[in-house]
Amino acid sequence: MPNVWIAGAGMTRVGRRAEPLGDLMADAAHAALAAAGRERPDFIVVATMNPEEFVGDGNFASNVASYMGFAETPAMRVETATSSGAAALYAGVAQVAASLHRTVLVVGGEKMTHLPTPRVSEIIGRSIDPYERAYGATMPALAGLVTRALMARRGVGAREIAQVAVKNHANAARNPYAHFQQAVTLEEVLESRIVADPLRLLHCCPISDGAAAVVLSAERSAVRVSGIGQGADTLAVRHRPDVTHFRATRDAARAAFAMAGFGPARVDFAEIHDAFAPFELISLEDLGLLPPGKAGRATLDGETALDGRLPINPSGGLKARGHPLAATGLAQVVECVWQLTDRAADRQVSGSVALAHSIGGLATNNWVTILERDR
Repeated sequence: MPNVWIAGAGMTRVGRRAEPLGDLMADAAHAALAAAGRERPDFIVVATMNPEEFVGDGNFASNVASYMGFAETPAMRVETATSSGAAALYAGVAQVAASLHRTVLVVGGEKMTHLPTPRVSEIIGRSIDPYERAYGATMPALAGLVTRALMARRGVGAREIAQVAVKNHANAARNPYAHFQQAVTLEEVLESRIVADPLRLLHCCPISDGAAAVVLSAERSAVRVSGIGQGADTLAVRHRPDVTHFRATRDAARAAFAMAGFGPARVDFAEIHDAFAPFELISLEDLGLLPPGKAGRATLDGETALDGRLPINPSGGLKARGHPLAATGLAQVVECVWQLTDRAADRQVSGSVALAHSIGGLATNNWVTILERDR
């Protein structure tokens, strides 16, 4: 693939925000453009999961391009459920790699906290299989099913799962952009209320507002997109032969590493989709970052902590940085860029190769992106 560089990155603070979605996305976009030293892009890729339902607006690519002051710049919208931000990055990378445009702005955002929680859950739940949904399945319920299978078939313990949340809250406490900026204890996680057995409240990511953006360029910059891959699986969870791993992640990782020309051993740190804490453990193994059956023990032993051998989710992850849906895949990339360029302040880790992993729906449309610092 021809070289594609990330010239600038920016995002808003994630959390309960009073601003309209257009304001949030404009703030993130202009921050990324300023970091890149660009006044305007040649093309814009917009990621939102469901603005028609969340904020009542359609034709959203043109809508937000106009809002940002780029009404005459071509724009398009990309959507793959909760991995929409990563999918938008892929679309932008393809534009630059194909020499269609030299500077592409990719921006994603979501605004949800103004709606009642049951309404948000219902909208998000539309990304799962309609037949399963008709029988009462929700995203947390299916995640609970996956977690119960993981515990029963793979021997993953409650403390191992809870430690993911403890670690990611500790990281988010150092991140001024995070939704939750306070630490939690193992006991607090294990004693929080049940959401979908065996998942508890502190195993689950919050409903969040926010936006993130990157500027992709054909001109050499500090960070290069080395590889990007997509994987898919059946929409219906009942049709999967094994729910204790995610085929879509494995396929996405295989494609991304093949494009990069190296394997998981080169990765120094990663931002992993942990909408539910056990998903981090599953994904660490699906990505090849840890051997099968070792992710839980490695997490308990501190290997994936900020000062560990393989820091995972230095931003705090979806669990604590927050999960504004279509912004999340880009927020992960923003964090990786900041880490690779030594701009992560109190949560800074070392390394020259980063990985970002995004899950769409219940692991039906997943993405892996590999970034390298220019040597």
